Amino acid sequence: MRLTQWTDYSLRVLMYCAASEQRPQAPTIAEIARAHDISHSHLTKIVMTLSATGYLQTTRGRGGGIRLMRPAQDIVIGDVVRQTESDFDLVECFDPARNRCAMDGSCRLKGVLRGALAAYLSVLDEVRLSDLLPPPERADAVVRAGWPRFSAEP
Repeated sequence: MRLTQWTDYSLRVLMYCAASEQRPQAPTIAEIARAHDISHSHLTKIVMTLSATGYLQTTRGRGGGIRLMRPAQDIVIGDVVRQTESDFDLVECFDPARNRCAMDGSCRLKGVLRGALAAYLSVLDEVRLSDLLPPPERADAVVRAGWPRFSAEP
């Protein structure tokens, strides 16, 4: 399974905002775009979508920025992925409208892939946004530095 760039960037925005929770000034789209080298206009669309789906609160103007609408520990990564991914049809036969596979109905691949997708989403359902953040003692330094690359592997 490969996540779309939209979902990848959505997760980055959410993680950046969560890591910035203790800062007096909320991060801005421009700040996050610079930190991740993402197009400002593309990121604006993502932030608007995350705001419309209840993940972010945006404030315009001087002193404005982006904040999480709810605590990071209440945001389930599986839910975010389901809302930001547009296509979970791993193979043609998952979509009855475009299925032309001659083996459909007699092959077991479809069932195996459905099981794999369910397992994948099940793992993501166990992960909270707060689980993806750097340790609290590093979060502020990481955000201040523009979220530099660091190893977070367990």
